[in-house]
Amino acid sequence: MTDEITALYCRLSQDNMLDGESNSITNQKAILQKYADDNGFRNTAFYVDDGVSGTTFERDGFKAMMSDIEDGKIGIVITKDLSRLGRDYLKTGELIEMTFPDYDVRYIA
Repeated sequence: MTDEITALYCRLSQDNMLDGESNSITNQKAILQKYADDNGFRNTAFYVDDGVSGTTFERDGFKAMMSDIEDGKIGIVITKDLSRLGRDYLKTGELIEMTFPDYDVRYIA
């Protein structure tokens, strides 16, 4: 059994005027955790960017996840859909086709 993290990444570009976490982030977390549980993915950890545009990769949650990937801590990254990972489709494609495989990280959207 591996102790690698299953990263559950959530992102929302606009805060919906709630104090604390937005409803969309709460919903994404619930969807991702249920998917992980239903499919036997263990050792989950959330990486979250709430209120940050997907057109930039200068996001605190994303950067923390990438640091853990580079450190060999993460084996799987799961997002609700591809656009949650990023809206720059060239960079997003590079991540899922080159960067993640270079670190033996499986990506699921």
